[in-house]
This record gives sequence, C-alpha cells and structure tokens, in this order.
Amino acid sequence: SKSCRIMSIRTVPEGDERDKDVANSIRYAVDNGARIVNMSFGKSYAHNTEVVREAIRYAESENVLLIHAAGNDGKNNDLSNNYPNDFNDEFNNWIEVGASSWMKKPKGLAEFSNYGLKEVDVFAPGVDIYSTTPENQYKAYDGTSMASPVVAGVAAFVWSYYPRLKASELKKILVESSIEIKGRNRTPGARKKTRACKISKTGGEVNLPAALRMAEELSKR
Repeated sequence: SKSCRIMSIRTVPEGDERDKDVANSIRYAVDNGARIVNMSFGKSYAHNTEVVREAIRYAESENVLLIHAAGNDGKNNDLSNNYPNDFNDEFNNWIEVGASSWMKKPKGLAEFSNYGLKEVDVFAPGVDIYSTTPENQYKAYDGTSMASPVVAGVAAFVWSYYPRLKASELKKILVESSIEIKGRNRTPGARKKTRACKISKTGGEVNLPAALRMAEELSKR
C-alpha cells in the first residue's frame, strides 16, 4: 500500500511570520526528509527576501517541491506584493495555488482568492473544506490555505506511485494536467466576469486522475 507521513512545522507565530522563520522552516523540512512542503501562509511585505530565496534554492537542489497559498485578499498578485513567492519563475519547484469553489459559474472561483496571470499556477478547492481543529474537532473552512494542501495531497499521491519523478517534473504534471475551469466567472474581489485562464497561468483546477495519467505517460518515456 502507498502512504505518506506528515511533518507538522510551526512556521507562523501569533502574528505575521518573519522571513527567517520561513527560510528556517523550509530548511528544517528539507533536512528532515520532507519531499513536499505545503505553505499556507503569506504576507504583503518583505524584510529579508534573500534568506527565503536561498532556502527555496536549497529545496530545489534537494529535489523538494514547494506549494504555496496565493492569499485571500481578492487581489491580483501580479500587481501587489505577496510573499513568499518564486521571484518571477526563478525556481522550477514552486507551485502557487488559488482557491476554486464547489459552486457553478459565475461562482466557480472563490470570491476571496488572490489570482495572477503570471503569479498563480493553478486553482484547487478552497471553499467549505472540512478539516481538523484542536481538541479532536472538525470544521469547514474557506481559504487558499485549504486549497494549497489539496495540491500537496495530490502531489504526494502521484509521487508515491511514481517516486522517480523530479520535483520539477511533478510540478509540470500537476499544472499541465489541471482541468480547465470553464466559462466566465466573477473575478475574485470584483463583480466583473472573466475566464480563469486570463487570471492564472493555466485557468485550471488540479485533478488527481488527470495527473496520474500524465505521470504514467511520462514514466514510459
């Protein structure tokens, strides 16, 4: 049977995370055997991005995939700052995730999700996601912080069956196998409608069966 182990790392204190905390968390995860790092945090200002960039480069050199939530401000990340990020496609092991909705068009995208034709790779379910809470309880949450671990889970599932894939190949699979979010949906944070392909790199929602099919094709080459 295929299985994954989860390492929980407290990156964010009560308040905004510091860049050194982000960098140290990435390095700790990599050094302790993590293959995929989910990052459900972010902020709009930067203090020392170079330490984060070095940590991302370290993860890339160790074949570790980094998956990051795009944020919940209904903003265009191409035009406003959102950290950490992949510094204009500098790294091939980074996936930026926006939130999609379970609702039909024109509400197919989460109204709160950040987006960006350059900055956001794919969308994943991030509305009414049932999750664990302290004291053995459960609750439904909204947020790109819920969408990002969906992508991480899909990545882990695919990698467990195709462990020879490189992190860069796994990113390519998850992004390019995503299923198009069809039709015109409301732009998050606005009333106007648009197509998902105009506010993200793919306009797609991550899809496990499609990712497995693409991984199978790649493994035959």
